[in-house]
Amino acid sequence: MARETFLAGLDLGSTAVRVVVGQRQPNDAALHIVGAAEHPSDGISKGVVASIEDAVSSISQTLEKVERMTGIPVEHATVGISGTHILSQDSHGVIAVARPDGEVKEEDVERAIEAAQAVATPPNYEILHVIPRSFTLDNQRGIKDPVGMSGTRLEVDAQIIQGLSAQLKNLTKCVYRTSVDIDELVLGVLGAAEACLTKRQRELGVTLVNIGGATTSMVVFEEGDVLHAKVLPVGAGHVTNDIAIGLRTSIELAEKVKLEYGTALATDVGKREEINLEEFEGGESAVVSRQHVAEIIEARLEEIFSMVDKELKAIDRSALLPAGIVLTGGGAKLPGVVDLGKKVFRLPASVGFPTNVTSAIDRVNDPSFTTAVGLALWGGQAEQKGGGFNVPGLATVPEMTKKIRGWFKNFF
Repeated sequence: MARETFLAGLDLGSTAVRVVVGQRQPNDAALHIVGAAEHPSDGISKGVVASIEDAVSSISQTLEKVERMTGIPVEHATVGISGTHILSQDSHGVIAVARPDGEVKEEDVERAIEAAQAVATPPNYEILHVIPRSFTLDNQRGIKDPVGMSGTRLEVDAQIIQGLSAQLKNLTKCVYRTSVDIDELVLGVLGAAEACLTKRQRELGVTLVNIGGATTSMVVFEEGDVLHAKVLPVGAGHVTNDIAIGLRTSIELAEKVKLEYGTALATDVGKREEINLEEFEGGESAVVSRQHVAEIIEARLEEIFSMVDKELKAIDRSALLPAGIVLTGGGAKLPGVVDLGKKVFRLPASVGFPTNVTSAIDRVNDPSFTTAVGLALWGGQAEQKGGGFNVPGLATVPEMTKKIRGWFKNFF
């Protein structure tokens, strides 16, 4: 896969592994998606690796599918990471400007960001992202880019996102065993934000909620910067489990009922509407109330949204984000989920689809592919910034990942 033209995003979800291959056209801002594939994920539970052999097999089969579709071998990719072990915290860095005339250079900005990284990280954790929010130069606050300005004291407020070292190492190991180079490890919900949030939404203030199979990720933007990020241990799979318990039926049948008849608002369903389970393959001879199913779905989604709202209250942004809530991921495809979101969050809500991409593949225009598309876009941005793929994104790939990169490549 030519490093100059093709970009790949690899989303390792708890339900499915998804990969997207895109091509950056000359003089075209949009990314053209030439291949997209998904495969049920084994060995990955709640965003973390539970079995290396099973995870490697799932990733390999997904890559084989997309390689058959495109005819291009996937040699490198931007990989998304998730899981409840992800931590997000504020940090502050202060330095003295080095030049006698007080002009701030790129090196000064880098030193300030490095100073912000010197936070007390929990044991066995590594820094994934250091995202500068705003700079202060000689008590002048709210500076976005201080390069070229004059002053003596430069401060930076940054958001530090960290992950458990063992989980990062296991994930890296799985990807390298499929002979794919990792250009960058990126928090999955940040990749999704790259695909479905506009610059104006980020400026006004918006929360992206990615409802996955076993986890729900959220990220809050305000004034264009990341304010908070969190991964919650519940997802759309818990809705299926609730339906299976409520109807006393199998998980497979509960999933079919959810996809065929599920809705997030019980008030949208008539009291006399019924579902005959015999119409599903392997179904039982039973008739259940559709409203009962809707009530089960609504109760669980309301709980997930309440957990997200609790995080917003912790940073004093509950019901205070003008651009509202953007819902994406497989769980956002349920009918009525937007109306339920408006009710719980007391904010505008919408479903986020991948934007700024062109493709003849229908499945790309699906909320469940938002993260994979966003990761490919993220890789394209790194390339445009001059980092490129020949020098992987050293600012965000954890130190341990870099150390073991050479060893794994030699070994495999």
